[in-house]
Amino acid sequence: MNCKLIKEKEVSLDKSFFTRNTNITAKVICDSISEQGVRLTTFEIEYPRIVMSEFNTHRAVSKNSSSSRAIPVSKMLEHTKNINLKPIYFGSKKSGMQAGDELQGDALEKVKLLWEEALDYASYYSETLDRLGVAKEVCNRLVEPFQLVKVVCTATDWDNFFNLRLHPDSDPNICMLAYKMYEAMQESKPFKLKAGEWHLPYVTAGWNGKGEMRYADEDFNFVELEQAIKLSAASCASVSYRTEGMTLEKADKIFDMLIKAEVVHSSPLEHCATPVKPKFNELGKVRVNCSEPQSWEEGITHMNKQGELCSGNLRGYVQYRHLLPNNTNWQFDFEKRMELFK
Repeated sequence: MNCKLIKEKEVSLDKSFFTRNTNITAKVICDSISEQGVRLTTFEIEYPRIVMSEFNTHRAVSKNSSSSRAIPVSKMLEHTKNINLKPIYFGSKKSGMQAGDELQGDALEKVKLLWEEALDYASYYSETLDRLGVAKEVCNRLVEPFQLVKVVCTATDWDNFFNLRLHPDSDPNICMLAYKMYEAMQESKPFKLKAGEWHLPYVTAGWNGKGEMRYADEDFNFVELEQAIKLSAASCASVSYRTEGMTLEKADKIFDMLIKAEVVHSSPLEHCATPVKPKFNELGKVRVNCSEPQSWEEGITHMNKQGELCSGNLRGYVQYRHLLPNNTNWQFDFEKRMELFK
């Protein structure tokens, strides 16, 4: 194939790249800032699954994502066909990890057609396997390169992500995602939270006339804090398949499935958090959140080099996950587990 290229440059991407039409989206769904000035932001994002491995390397970010195992094959194929997803940038081949300048003209149109042809073949074989009775967790894998993945993600520290991904050398797909996330974060105004007030994605929150934080479901019905946490965690957990509103009854069921199962699934509880209590160090009284671990409030897991208290991957907040005693298995019993494989 004779690939006609634009003029060679040191950097393949320029600022005009970010004006392109794309399926990649990012919106802030919950944004908080503590009295200590630590910002906690939750996004709902959609981006090409082909760069999911790059996004998942960021350990400071709590994530729950749509799963190929949870979505019926027919629904997955319909969605894949409708979005007709292609890489946002078809760069030319060169040595190293980064692509060269973008293909142009007939060459670009030809590779786009080849990509669509690959989607048609993958969809055909996925549908054929489905008709033959193969599980969706296998069938859907064939069309993963042509899918968007929806992710709920939460962090207190986003700078390293933006530094690595909003860069001309990064994959163009995740570069565009980082750009849209940065813009969404700049446009969002965080709510000020005190210790005991909760950051809860997918839950409406506000203050009553007494200055007390109140929480409401999607229909703006007031709910107690315990119910609000369940609604938030269940909504984050069901990002794979939720197509309608989250009721209290559904939330209770999903929440119990997360924490009461033999194998506990705690990651959706990481998005729910409250600011750490202010440090209290008055002579003769009970010390709170000082340098000694015995003074830390429940849910604090460690202190960083800057002397800031952390809970899991969040800085300055207590994750609800770490308020549950069984949130992580520290004593895996191999022999007992193998008894399940009969």
